[in-house]
Amino acid sequence: MNEFLVPPRPREDTSVPKSGPALDALATRRSSPTASNEGFGGRRGGAKMARGPGPWGPRRATGGSGPSLEVEANAPTLPQKAFPESVNSIPNRKTVRESGKRRWQGQSVRSKGTQAPGPTPQVEERRGRRSHAQLQPRLEPKLDASRDLGVEISLRCLVTGRTLSGPQANPSCSLKSPTMGEGGGGGRSCGTTRELQRLKQQAMEYYRENDVPRRLEELLNSTFYLQPADVYGHLANCFSKLAKPPTICKVVGKNVLDGLGLPTLQVEIFCTIQNFPKNICSVVISTHFEVQEDAEQAERGDAVSTAVRWVNDTITEELRGVAPSDQAAVDHVLRTLFENKVQEDKERRELEKSLQDPAVTTPSPLPPPPPPSPPPAKKKGQKQGRNDAFTEKPIVPPEPVEPVLNGSMAIGAVSLAVAKSSAILGNSPLYLNIALLKHHQEQPTKLTVPLPMVSLISCGKSSPGKLNLMKEVMCIPHPGLTAKQGVEMLLEIQKHINKTIETPPPPKTETKKGHNGSKKGQQPITGKMSHLGCLTVNYDTTEQPLLLIQGICANLGLDMGTSLHLAINCAAHELMDYSRGKYEVMLGTHKNAAELVDLYVDLINSFPSIIALIDPFRKEDSEQWDSICNALGSRCHIIAGAASKSISKLLEGSDISTPKSSGLVIKHTNQTTMSDLVEITNLLDSKKHIAVFGSTEGESSDDSLVDLAVGLGVRFIKLGGLSRGERVVKYNRLLTIEEELVRNGTLGFNEEHTFFPLNDKAEEGTKAPETAATMAGELPELPEPIFPTEVMGALAKA
Repeated sequence: MNEFLVPPRPREDTSVPKSGPALDALATRRSSPTASNEGFGGRRGGAKMARGPGPWGPRRATGGSGPSLEVEANAPTLPQKAFPESVNSIPNRKTVRESGKRRWQGQSVRSKGTQAPGPTPQVEERRGRRSHAQLQPRLEPKLDASRDLGVEISLRCLVTGRTLSGPQANPSCSLKSPTMGEGGGGGRSCGTTRELQRLKQQAMEYYRENDVPRRLEELLNSTFYLQPADVYGHLANCFSKLAKPPTICKVVGKNVLDGLGLPTLQVEIFCTIQNFPKNICSVVISTHFEVQEDAEQAERGDAVSTAVRWVNDTITEELRGVAPSDQAAVDHVLRTLFENKVQEDKERRELEKSLQDPAVTTPSPLPPPPPPSPPPAKKKGQKQGRNDAFTEKPIVPPEPVEPVLNGSMAIGAVSLAVAKSSAILGNSPLYLNIALLKHHQEQPTKLTVPLPMVSLISCGKSSPGKLNLMKEVMCIPHPGLTAKQGVEMLLEIQKHINKTIETPPPPKTETKKGHNGSKKGQQPITGKMSHLGCLTVNYDTTEQPLLLIQGICANLGLDMGTSLHLAINCAAHELMDYSRGKYEVMLGTHKNAAELVDLYVDLINSFPSIIALIDPFRKEDSEQWDSICNALGSRCHIIAGAASKSISKLLEGSDISTPKSSGLVIKHTNQTTMSDLVEITNLLDSKKHIAVFGSTEGESSDDSLVDLAVGLGVRFIKLGGLSRGERVVKYNRLLTIEEELVRNGTLGFNEEHTFFPLNDKAEEGTKAPETAATMAGELPELPEPIFPTEVMGALAKA
């Protein structure tokens, strides 16, 4: 070991004399048998330097076995060759003391221009026999070992009471520990012993309160017996399971564009996971506005901007700290928030109304009553008694549009985003989380994939042809086919439709009237892609699109009514001409409500493969809804889409019988939460109504609604056509879910299409046995279902 010496004081004169009193004294000292280097650096008998008067007075070497040595403060500097090389590289004592090493006691000479000699060979031989551990610098003792507080000290003091082996402490560590003080320095520098004991007690109480000792003991024992290849990976997985469940820390709303370039709302969920915020997921919700209504563009932008403010200001504060797995609590907070917003809007409107000058305010003029309709002329060849029950009445004026509060779409978007976040954090698909929510957290053994209603042709109000009645002509694959088989079949049909429309028809001799009643010089059939994902075709009669699909199916060897079925979205609320009081089913052709019932009956008789009519009338024509249900309810589904009330209104009264129908189209828009969707589907199931989960006209690339449809267990899903990216991505998600269910063995099969009679006679006939069975304590028997394939077979035999 080198001697620790005090560096000499610098001297202006750098000359090195060859001789002097100091050299003579040093030579005398070294030649003496008792004046060995042990006196300078040894642990025993070492001489001590005593300072004379004055700060730079002469020093005397006292103590030890040799004579005292006095050196003048102004003695000249000794030559370098007079000492070993090891002496020149020794650090000073102050540096050693600050670095935490042990201070070696010994004799040294500090004077201006002088240095002490190195150790003698005897001292080095004696030190060489010492163990290496004795020569290592010792740290100040701190709780038996100066380890990191988080692991080593907890294991020793709180778990087993014994010191466990571990890595050596780092003397230069700067971590602060309540049981060891400042890392790297002396333990006494952090405070008194009483403060250290108090901090130690607080640390022990903190770990005991969080059950750290027991859990660490169990974890270490299990790790030792398992002996995994990745020890720290195993420990990380175990600790992650012991961490607190994630909680929502921030909700962010953004204004983005949908598939048509129109503004809509995007919501992102951030959760605190293991003390750090993390972006979990984002969803995009579609607006309820119609695509063709250009006047609502400003209102649409205002609604989205208000929703963004709701999310970023109020909702993120209300949901901070809430667990995303508690969907019921989240939806309750959102409902309460929406009710408060509605009340604020109501008070604001009342205040604005009261501030207006009553003298200036003029009552709004009432709409003029519709002109009386002429008595209906009897059709030529009309069957007797077919239309006798219907008498021409003035049309019912339209009901006021159900108000939609600006910003309400934030409620539905946040509810969906939280449900999706819970699924991601739980490492499970969204449809399974929705199914658990619907079945009261009991996992269903089987899940069915809803039958897709795929739009192939559009001949609605915005089409270039004369036909207005068929906004969407949709095909439904047979229930016995998988979703993949059904989509592939409909893709083939769509390819042939595109090819047929693009191919010009052969020239024909002009007649006064065409085959389907079209006039001379009819324009060629053309089609363009619509926002619904299907072709918009300029047809003039109701039979033309149906005959086109029927002919293509025949060429492909598909049997209409067996391999696939048809459904028509009539969108009658867009066809009403209030000036005439009739529906404009074709350009220049108007029909009243009673005549429209006859048209539907003739259409179903001609094409019995049609199993669903969506919105055949306005919601105000309740009598006509009753009539068509009585006439066709046993042969096809009469479904209310736009004619139905909003989900929140339906849940308020728990009444889905107005208008009378056999099913509803439900959509996730505005303030509809996940809990609302579960409630409405349960209500439909209890009433034996068909549920169709539909998409809006302006869709985005978010495919979450497919998971909602599967989890809710609806019968049909209406996604539009097999074109446009925002719609194809949803069909891809449908196929992916089916593959997952097949792989897990949880795929359930859809039943055959069945129709229960909805006419009054059938209902009266079922009420009597139901009442008798209830009185007798037996379950009522359901009426015998009617299958569309049986109807097709009976018509073929006839």
